[in-house]
Amino acid sequence: MKKKARRRIALKVPFVTRLEGEGSLELSAKGDRIDRLHLAIFEPPRLFEKFLEGRGYQEVPDLNARICGICPMAYQLTSIQAMERLFGIALPTPLVQLRKLMNLGEWVQSHALHIHFLAAPDFLGFDHALAMAKLYPEVLKRGMQLQEVGNALMALLGGRSVHPVGLQVGGFGRLPDRERWDAVRRQVEQALPAADALVRWTAGLTLPDYSHDFIWVSLAEPDAYAINGGRITTSNGLSLEYDDYPRHFAEHQEPHSTALYSLLEGRDYLVGPLARMNNGFARLPAEVSSLARDSGLDFPSRNMFTSIQARALEIYWALFEASRLLTQDCPTGEACLPVTPRAGECCFCTEAPRGMIYHHYRLDAQGKVLSCTIIPPTSQNQARIEQDLKTSVTRFGLSHSDQELKLFCERLIRNYDPCISCSTHFLRFSMNRC
Repeated sequence: MKKKARRRIALKVPFVTRLEGEGSLELSAKGDRIDRLHLAIFEPPRLFEKFLEGRGYQEVPDLNARICGICPMAYQLTSIQAMERLFGIALPTPLVQLRKLMNLGEWVQSHALHIHFLAAPDFLGFDHALAMAKLYPEVLKRGMQLQEVGNALMALLGGRSVHPVGLQVGGFGRLPDRERWDAVRRQVEQALPAADALVRWTAGLTLPDYSHDFIWVSLAEPDAYAINGGRITTSNGLSLEYDDYPRHFAEHQEPHSTALYSLLEGRDYLVGPLARMNNGFARLPAEVSSLARDSGLDFPSRNMFTSIQARALEIYWALFEASRLLTQDCPTGEACLPVTPRAGECCFCTEAPRGMIYHHYRLDAQGKVLSCTIIPPTSQNQARIEQDLKTSVTRFGLSHSDQELKLFCERLIRNYDPCISCSTHFLRFSMNRC
């Protein structure tokens, strides 16, 4: 009997759709074995770290905002708080809370965009959001309402929602006025029912289950759900200060990508909403935990498709926290503390919508940048995405058609909501001439 030839697969997806930025996927296999699987980031190197060299500490936040138009504030605040640690600046509680409001807004608008416009078509069986809008207009309307309230929270202190300009080392350029404060408070309160409905809607989705073991990493605090500080906490037992980061995490170059890969002690790991929810679910306020239980949600989870539920629950938590902060009186007094720069090294981590960001700076006595390192979430997730693809595609089955494999891979990648434009640096380059 003649033996059936094993099928060869050479799948090339030049553009993975419904992502921010540009990336491609290459998969080659023979029979039931994957030979090569690469998520390639091929945007030109953006060199933000080099742009910052020689710049004063006052310029750094606004330049860092340009790294991403979706989560500009996370890059601003990470650099600001690193420098404030070096300069010995401790903000009073009202200013810390105002910064948290902006963080919360950024999470809401980013998650709302991803869930409703990038991910929902996958779960409802559409190629894109416009096609989905014909049958599910209420889903997109809810998404726009939530994104709008997130933008309003960012603009309250940033002056605008895209590349806000209100943040600076030492505090803010100005404080909000009472009228605007009250208007945003009402807007947040009106959006809470939509966020509640979103959590219940995601809980009712039929999700594929490709659960497997992996390491997750996020910031964690003992008595609160972390967003703008806390210890670096891993699912394999590490609890680190920011200064410990370089001793455990290392970047390396892969030939097929212009973004560096990051590994935790030689292993891939996850950052982002699912990592945060896995680490912090027990620290959610009782009101948020109650909604999760009523909806049938529970964490930790090792199924990346539950990321959509983690994002929805984070939206509700963010608006719940924002409502609590906005019920307080509109802050008055000084918007910014005095700043005295000093030479030295500093670092900090915050949680961007897509996961933990790490910044490290070396400054001179005038506060000018001598060197810096910025490690965004997507570069940290890239090795994890590729490993997830190898594991899950094998379980999905290479016997599927090329088109089915393509759609499965794209859908899985979108779970991570990679912001590919956040690639901030490129490979090290050296040349030897004989």
